[in-house]
Amino acid sequence: MADAERSPSRAHQAGRYLSTVGGQVKAAFDNDRTILSFDEYLELLLAEPATYARNSAQYVRDVFDHFGSETRETAAGPVRRFKLFDLDTDGEGRVAGQDEVQNALYKALGNFVRLGRVNKLILLHGPNGSAKSSLVAAVMRGMETYSRLPQGALYRFNWIFPSEKTLHGGALGFREKGDSKDLLSYAHLEGDALDARLSCELKDHPVFLVPRSERKALLETHLKEKGLGDFGLSHYVLEGNLCQKCRQVFDALLASYHGDYLKVLRHVQVERFYVDRRYQQAVVTVEPQMSVDAGMRQVTADRSVSALPPALQNLALYEPFGPLVAANRGLVEYADLLKRPLEAFKYLLGTSETALVPMENATLHLDQVLLASSNDKHVTAFKELPDFASFKGRIELVRVPYLRTWRVEQDIYDQRVSPRTVGRHVAPHATRVAAMWAVLTRLKKPIADRYSGVLREIADDLAPLEKLELYDHGETPDRLSMQQGNELKNHVGELWHESDNYPRYEGGAGASAREIKTVLFNAAQDPERACLTPLAVLAELKALCKDKSVYEYLQQEVVDGYHDHEEFVKLVEVAWLDLIDEEIRDSMGLVSEAQYLDMFERYVQHVSHWVKGEKLKNRVTGDNERPSEPIMTEMEAIVMPQDQDRGEFRRGLISSVGAFKLDHPNDAVSYPKAFPDLFRRIRDRYFDERKKTLRKNAENTLAWLNGDRKALNAKDVAQVESALDAMRERYGYCDACAKDTIAFLVKRRYAG
Repeated sequence: MADAERSPSRAHQAGRYLSTVGGQVKAAFDNDRTILSFDEYLELLLAEPATYARNSAQYVRDVFDHFGSETRETAAGPVRRFKLFDLDTDGEGRVAGQDEVQNALYKALGNFVRLGRVNKLILLHGPNGSAKSSLVAAVMRGMETYSRLPQGALYRFNWIFPSEKTLHGGALGFREKGDSKDLLSYAHLEGDALDARLSCELKDHPVFLVPRSERKALLETHLKEKGLGDFGLSHYVLEGNLCQKCRQVFDALLASYHGDYLKVLRHVQVERFYVDRRYQQAVVTVEPQMSVDAGMRQVTADRSVSALPPALQNLALYEPFGPLVAANRGLVEYADLLKRPLEAFKYLLGTSETALVPMENATLHLDQVLLASSNDKHVTAFKELPDFASFKGRIELVRVPYLRTWRVEQDIYDQRVSPRTVGRHVAPHATRVAAMWAVLTRLKKPIADRYSGVLREIADDLAPLEKLELYDHGETPDRLSMQQGNELKNHVGELWHESDNYPRYEGGAGASAREIKTVLFNAAQDPERACLTPLAVLAELKALCKDKSVYEYLQQEVVDGYHDHEEFVKLVEVAWLDLIDEEIRDSMGLVSEAQYLDMFERYVQHVSHWVKGEKLKNRVTGDNERPSEPIMTEMEAIVMPQDQDRGEFRRGLISSVGAFKLDHPNDAVSYPKAFPDLFRRIRDRYFDERKKTLRKNAENTLAWLNGDRKALNAKDVAQVESALDAMRERYGYCDACAKDTIAFLVKRRYAG
């Protein structure tokens, strides 16, 4: 559009909009205290010394603490989870599981804080695709978010040199005269008022400008005044010194001002900086490479020094560069560290312990948390090298295994697999069957010799699918008596950790989440199905199992059902059939849970009085009678294992009710929660009695979905519509995947 045709009103609107945005940006800039003079910064430091006198380890640990944590109950016992790993600030998703790794990281940071320095490199190791990089990325995201909050503010400083127009003459190219006597700092000068601005590439802590002889007393005094006398001041803050370039500038200014320290500080501009992965600001990921991670270059080699004061123009100023420099005051990650030749990272021996990196012209004094990742194969090979003995004391090894709980594994896929990402509806349980199979491939047969008594036999007989459900939600096998089930539940933690100290540990091999995501995306392209269905996923898993030359874990020897990956596909299919069988029967309204809940409550009431040797009141006659043996034996025929002693079963049942009350003192007893295995048997018994009805209803539903509705009467139509509505609303089926699911269930379980 030509200028003449531009609408004055639109131009006015654009100008007003930019003015509004500009005002908001300026207000945020001022509120964030982005630019400060040194005395303004010192006010902040003395007001909140614990916030502004942190080293990198204290800062990263505070990031963990800021977002908080919660205790989660698992089958293996309570575990603390840090909410930092549940952030989803930029669409990269949360880290599913790995709570034990989170706690290991937090513990290592705590050790650094107590010691007062970062003296080790934390090496995350585990199989490929076990979320090592995801864990580090989550910490970096948290640091980015935290650094933009008032309590997460970080500061560096620059050297500012006014222009001749601002100050005239003098030994430095200017002299104090006129209004300049009132100018206590050049920090807020801008535009033509400045001749030069030198930054510190290492982001030196502004507290380094306080002489070391005074620094400790200053900080400790104000910490005590704030009631923070136990705050551990780090070696970096107490003993740190200016980098070579800043030291040269400081000394030259001090000499020119004949030792006037306050005049030197006029040239200091304290600047807030923010952690940023994209711009490598205090967080950097170093990929495997041959080069050194830091270097020095002369400042005067590639820029004019004519703008600097004469006192500085004769200095040979050097500036450091590289990933280690960019990551200073934060965190550096060495991805796949051990893929580098040993000589390429041998310098980390000294750096991880002393935080020093010798350069040709100077020694860099660093403050950063060092994290690295590697797969187990490289770690095993590394341990066999003669140099490993030198590294051993300077590395904190943190194992990152594959997940071993399928519900948490499913969470990974649910984050990535959606109608938006796969381009079609995702049927219920598609990610579930994938997750169950993946975790089954990672499980190891329990080491029975580690246990004694009845537990030894239970552990030796524990099948893969039984171990899967035990780990996931503490479900014990139906074949076990209540006493055996409780014994197993009490030792899940031992099973979970039994191979921790073995080279081939549980979770160290098996299908990776990356591979399963590929399976899911491939299944979503099945041309025979309108949705991403469990059937398509199972077909892809069967195909994957044939590719043993590609996937090493498929070559494992089968041990009592463990590592039998093709059989796992069948096991997962059966588990899925059990699930959809229950969902479809429930959707068809074949039985009300209230019916068998009422029956079970009556059974428990009779058993309770039987155990106590008491009579109970008859609901109809009101007479006090002995507990009804027919009522009890009828229920026990359904829920009690065949070889179980009746009296032992009844006493164990009442003991379990008492234990539930102790664990839930403020709640009424929930029998489905207290006895999930028994209730599953009851449901199955009731449903078995209604197979004929279910088959007829299923056939009617398939006829309806296929468009063959002429043979259906009004009652059938109402039942079908009600069932489909329930499947949609309760479980998330669409008509297409409901049709596939019902047809498969009828074929496998209700045909003939």
